[in-house]
Amino acid sequence: MTILNEKYTLNNGVKIPKLGFGTWLIDNDKAATVVQQAARIGYRHFDTAQAYGNEEGVGVGLRGTGLNRDDLFVTTKVQAEFKDYSTVKKSIDQSLQKLGLDYVDLLLIHAPEPWTEFHGENHYFKENLEVWRAMEEVLQAGKVRAIGVSNFLQTDLTNILEKGSVKPAVNQLLTHIGNTSFDLLKQAKQNDVLVEAYSPVAHGEILQNERIKQMAHKYRVSVPQLAIRYCLELGTLPLPKSEDPEHIANNADVNFKIAVEDMQTLQNLPQDKDYGNSSAFPVFSGK
Repeated sequence: MTILNEKYTLNNGVKIPKLGFGTWLIDNDKAATVVQQAARIGYRHFDTAQAYGNEEGVGVGLRGTGLNRDDLFVTTKVQAEFKDYSTVKKSIDQSLQKLGLDYVDLLLIHAPEPWTEFHGENHYFKENLEVWRAMEEVLQAGKVRAIGVSNFLQTDLTNILEKGSVKPAVNQLLTHIGNTSFDLLKQAKQNDVLVEAYSPVAHGEILQNERIKQMAHKYRVSVPQLAIRYCLELGTLPLPKSEDPEHIANNADVNFKIAVEDMQTLQNLPQDKDYGNSSAFPVFSGK
């Protein structure tokens, strides 16, 4: 499982493992066990958020791995509803306390708007610059090693690129077969911003797609393995999530290549944003 040993280099020189472990929807009281299971398999990159409500459990799990802090890469995210400087500064210190860490490796703005207004007319440009200023300060103070954004559209990212003092290292985006924002990927690449692909298995709904199942069978891999490899082939950093040790290991066993013609087929599949039973995202509080 060499992918777990491979890294990208962010635009500030920080190394980040090419495959991360997502913790969205993992309960706080279960997070420690799951994180330790993933670490035993070889994961070193763990992604959480203030909104997930499991930073404390993730922190317990990280300490329980027995690994050196330098061997771990930890991401958390500023809650989407926090749009003023002082609230953000306070929340970052609270995250560090909950995680039990002196610093996190990557800190993101979870979304450009509060979830109840997600991708609405108000882009909160001024407010996001205040959030960014607070994040730049904690970066300077050594409380984080890199800062970035999540769910930012082109105009949202441009606002930070043009008016911030530090270039975002990452834009974390919903990215999977059948839902890939190629315009956002292009913008990120042009600006040396790494795209992290969250929900690479489409909240599990991708498992029902017959065309994808047929291609996975062709490569003798599982559908999640094909989906994760697709994200890697795009040059993004996938963040699969599972609480099943067998699935956690399977998700990291992606050392195969997808042929160019098959990548073109996958890229041209209809953009499907119907997630069936998974369409109501719990993290979208109030929506």
